[in-house]
Amino acid sequence: MFRKVFSVLLTALLAFILSSCLTCERKEYIFQLTGENSGRLIIRYINIFSNSIDSAAEISSDYDELVNMWLKGEKIERDFPKATKFRKRLYEQNGQLCGEVIMEFTNLSDVRLYRYNHQGPYMFSMSAVPDDGENFIQCSGEFGGDQMPVVFWPLDAQELRFSTSIAKPDSSCVSLLDLWRADNSQKSKWNVPNLIQKKLGKIIK
Repeated sequence: MFRKVFSVLLTALLAFILSSCLTCERKEYIFQLTGENSGRLIIRYINIFSNSIDSAAEISSDYDELVNMWLKGEKIERDFPKATKFRKRLYEQNGQLCGEVIMEFTNLSDVRLYRYNHQGPYMFSMSAVPDDGENFIQCSGEFGGDQMPVVFWPLDAQELRFSTSIAKPDSSCVSLLDLWRADNSQKSKWNVPNLIQKKLGKIIK
């Protein structure tokens, strides 16, 4: 009985994971310290796109997930349950759809930062990044490397930065920028389903 229930749950979970092709090219993390243990964290999602070109409906579903789970939902709040005063937005930059979330914290551990005995350097372990598939790119401090995937910053640092890569877009990917433009333009006369289909046609050709 247990194995049967487990099998059903596993199948449902895999179906959910595989049904979503929403991702981004890279992420930027900026910790701005305003006190000994407090400050704000800014996370930027650069070039948000869909990996799916199977149908316009699937791409539209990815955009709905972006809006309903990330922008209006509580995915980020669940990732950082002890942080407060969340602000989120989607915006266009360099012809790409990007996202930004700002949160405040009163304890370093609220945003997964660490200092040994409250005296050592600031540290962030790459195992603590909230999303799967994030790979270290660069930082404003010093990275310990593959054997010690931890970023270190000096005691007097007021701003801590690092960035990660997630997915490399190719010709099979569809940017969600046009959907966001259509969704946010009150005077727009675009037909969103037709817009997606037109985009798919260009990719398939």
